[in-house]
Amino acid sequence: MSDRRDFMGMALGAFTGLGALGALYAAKRTWDPLPSVKAAGFTTLDLKDYKEGVLVTEQWRGKPIFVMKMTKEMVKKAKKEDVAIATGHSELERLIKVGSDYFMVCVGLCTHLGCIPGYRPESQDFLCACHGGMYDATADVTKAPPPRGLDIPPFKLDGTKIALGEQGKEYKKMLADGITLAV
Repeated sequence: MSDRRDFMGMALGAFTGLGALGALYAAKRTWDPLPSVKAAGFTTLDLKDYKEGVLVTEQWRGKPIFVMKMTKEMVKKAKKEDVAIATGHSELERLIKVGSDYFMVCVGLCTHLGCIPGYRPESQDFLCACHGGMYDATADVTKAPPPRGLDIPPFKLDGTKIALGEQGKEYKKMLADGITLAV
């Protein structure tokens, strides 16, 4: 009689254990992000398609991303306006170099209150109309109240393509040097 009772106890215990494992698996599946959400975390842009001096607004994780291929004049101006004394870094460090071209890539949300600054091509700068904050063509702050330049999204370079949402060595260097904050 005790053999049968032991068998029934072990069978019930095994059945309960399988049920618990099934419940944990189902709970984990509900906590995992959907494939569509995972796919929205990465955006790949081919930088060879961009024209010099033209601001293009892309999307990444529902945020506006400003992308602009810098003209030679913009690069020269950024070299001249080296603000190393004020911010501890050069204007060119905010730009992404692909081949011989420089690109400004940033999250298009003001670092003060999250407004979307407007680009003014005639003066080659950004103006946040909410509180008058200004950024230059490299997206570095030139007039307060924004506490810092526009944030640079995580990126990884692969030839002329940039994958937003991945942290490549260039982005990690920007983080380490204090050029941008993690987004």
